Amino acid sequence: MKRTEMGVQPRVAAAQVAELSEKAQLLLRNVSSVLVGQAQPTRLAVIAFLAGGHVLIEDVPGVGKTLLAKSLAMSVHAVFKRIQCTPDLLPSDVSGVSIFDQRESVFKFIPGPIFTNILLADEINRATPRTQSSLLEAMEENQVTTDGATRRLPELFFVIATENPIEYHGTFPLPEAQLDRFMLSLSLGYPSPEDEIEILDKTLSDDSFSVEAVLTEAEVLAARQCIKNVYVDPSVKRYIVNIVQTTRKYPAIVLGVSPRGSQLLLRAAQAAAFLDGRNFVRPEDVKNIAPAVLGHRVIPKLRDNRVSHAELIERVLEQVAVPV
Repeated sequence: MKRTEMGVQPRVAAAQVAELSEKAQLLLRNVSSVLVGQAQPTRLAVIAFLAGGHVLIEDVPGVGKTLLAKSLAMSVHAVFKRIQCTPDLLPSDVSGVSIFDQRESVFKFIPGPIFTNILLADEINRATPRTQSSLLEAMEENQVTTDGATRRLPELFFVIATENPIEYHGTFPLPEAQLDRFMLSLSLGYPSPEDEIEILDKTLSDDSFSVEAVLTEAEVLAARQCIKNVYVDPSVKRYIVNIVQTTRKYPAIVLGVSPRGSQLLLRAAQAAAFLDGRNFVRPEDVKNIAPAVLGHRVIPKLRDNRVSHAELIERVLEQVAVPV
């Protein structure tokens, strides 16, 4: 679909959105069948996956971070690999290494686990900053540079990383440049008593935490292309810019959101509208998803454990008028 005029965005056909959205809803239901009582975090993870972003899950051990990542990966006919991050993990363990072949007298490149469709970086903050930085180029430019050679990653490339924000012993906090590569940051939280009983029931049954693939790689790429053409009204674009601008002058924030944050908020809002079967973005799509997209991109002036970064963004949203 081509642009007819500079700055005029074409509308994607509603029928095309409806067809692909049904398949995306199937993916959402598939993952939700495993994660009990985690409807909103699951929806956010699926939105980021469909939008072509990456996800950071921050929460305490045992609440289902890895289960969410694996369930999403197994729901797609694609290659899935996992990295268990530790302090002794080297960049070459992630990107790959060149080994000298004595029989042919040449160096051969052995691809690392990053050459995959869906990558789970478990406990990413346990890896050293040097190893964490090996993911920067891959997450931003979909490529890896090793030994002076640049190698492209698969077109469908998605990173879902987990970390425990409570335990600091033997960990390396993610730098701002690394955090900025993630489209969404979310947490799962503890389940309600009723949901926890359902989890216990699932524990007693066989294969209750396994899923089957419901989407192909081609369908995911088609959905991503469709999402790019979901219509965004100029008033909604102005709303996004006003939110981002407010974070840069909000008294409780010392570092506001960068232009990359506004770009990813726009794309996430398009994916949210697409998941609901719409070919246009509403201001509510932006408002509902903004805390997850922008929360990890701001630095508060004072550290207050009682107020999360997402709650800080919610306070910012109260200062910005919603377009009618």
